[in-house]
Amino acid sequence: MQKLTRADLFSLEQYAARRAAFRRQVMAHKKPRRLAIGPHATLYFEDRLTIHYQIQEMLRIEKVFESDGIEEELKAYNPLIPDGQNWKATFMLEYDKPEERQRQLARLKGIEADVWLKVAEHPAIRPVADEDLERENEEKTSAVHFMRFELSDDDIKALRTGARLSAGIRHAAYDYTVDPIPAETHASLLNDLD
Repeated sequence: MQKLTRADLFSLEQYAARRAAFRRQVMAHKKPRRLAIGPHATLYFEDRLTIHYQIQEMLRIEKVFESDGIEEELKAYNPLIPDGQNWKATFMLEYDKPEERQRQLARLKGIEADVWLKVAEHPAIRPVADEDLERENEEKTSAVHFMRFELSDDDIKALRTGARLSAGIRHAAYDYTVDPIPAETHASLLNDLD
């Protein structure tokens, strides 16, 4: 999947005029790319469109219009666009009450290594998590992790011929499986692969 360049972005003025329509488009696109695993963990699979939206929003919020600032945002977010052999996702642990969230994040240390995807009977695909920086400390894990799932050629071939895709988390304090993942999520993720 092609990375974004400055030429792909709207100016702040253009974005202000297009924002509402662009946001509707992106929200509809994101819906099938959201995969809940149990009641409190969600994978939000990123792609070129979701990252385009994220960059535009950051430029808007920070009122960035100078070349250096735009290039910094591209450098920060382009690595979240899939490379054709992988899926990239934002993994979130979501609890409504702050005190509950803090308690659970302490219990869920290491959970980012326990997330998996599986194509049919192939070996589980474990994520490479938090390549940009460490998000866990001695007391707790983070509520947000960034993940890259590398697929083999056999995984991709099987998916293209209709193989089942499942997902899950196997952690001592959080153990859930989604098998198979929803058809609309499966179809959307196929678009990320070469």
